[in-house]
Amino acid sequence: MISSQVLQTTIDELHQITRLHFVISDLDGNKIVKTEGAPEPTLIAVIQFVASPADSQVVSGSHYFKIYDEKELEYILICEGPGEDAYTIGRIAVSQIQNLILAYKERYDRNNFIQNLILDNLLLVDVYSRAKKLHIETEVRRIVYLIETAEEKDRTAIEIVKGLYGSRQKDFITEVDEKNIILVQELKEDEDYDYVEHTAQTLRDMLNAEAMLKVHIAYGTIVNEIRQVSRSYKEAKMALDVGKIFYAEKTISAYNTLGIGRLIYQLPIPLCQMFMREVFADRLPDAFDEETLTTINKFFENNLNVSETARQLYIHRNTLVYRLEKLEKSTGLDIRAFDDALTFKIAMMVVSYMKYMEQQ
Repeated sequence: MISSQVLQTTIDELHQITRLHFVISDLDGNKIVKTEGAPEPTLIAVIQFVASPADSQVVSGSHYFKIYDEKELEYILICEGPGEDAYTIGRIAVSQIQNLILAYKERYDRNNFIQNLILDNLLLVDVYSRAKKLHIETEVRRIVYLIETAEEKDRTAIEIVKGLYGSRQKDFITEVDEKNIILVQELKEDEDYDYVEHTAQTLRDMLNAEAMLKVHIAYGTIVNEIRQVSRSYKEAKMALDVGKIFYAEKTISAYNTLGIGRLIYQLPIPLCQMFMREVFADRLPDAFDEETLTTINKFFENNLNVSETARQLYIHRNTLVYRLEKLEKSTGLDIRAFDDALTFKIAMMVVSYMKYMEQQ
């Protein structure tokens, strides 16, 4: 349904051009919008006009017109003002409003199509037939972005996204739940993942600057057919979860850069629990004190380099070696050795994953 704000803007612009007054009412004679100075519609006159077979009529010097949504009567337009051109201008206004209704209806249908496409609610044959009907190209490069706000979805956020990309006829902005905004973007042949990353950064920076919103943004892989858009959405959704679990410091997550985190995310919890019991028995990595965890994380950040880690922690090299040896005694893993370091790193990621799943 077209918004009253759009209708108000339309008749205000017509009033400025023609100096005629306009009123749009529903079929019961209740005013929806009117230009400043226009009289309220007469209920009886509107109801009688609705019941008549005529599409236009003059009542007490005012021109009444019927506005249709395709073949169904939707609104009544009343045009008031001096001059013989009032009828012609009224017909022009009716034509403009009916075209707006069709345009907004098509836009709604396109968004509805994209929502159902993303959620796999369409049969394959319906995907192509509906895309053709809605004039949506089926074989172009597209990618899906998922934008999650820290709080429940703020209307400001979606308005900013629409302001950035809503004017592009081949892009789609929609919503499927209370916290996520989805952007389906069409890409040119020369627009690769560097362009996609730049788009994600632009979205994040604009939402931070304009609305003071903390957001996480994820995107899937580039797809070449309309039926694959659902896959890119699922990839973006997984990237959002994996990013929050394993790479909390990042605000942008790309599906094709998730690494081992993507593998762990797909493991069943019983398998994770069995792995943790085999490696650590009852002493999980998150049970270590803050000093030990800081030491371990910094050691991994520096690619197992003892000297550089000690320098960044502002401790003597021997102190770091002592801490690592103490860790080896309690866990049986010497993280100075690559194999043990890999096992320990995976175990820490598994713990993060298990804790996240418990919270869900």
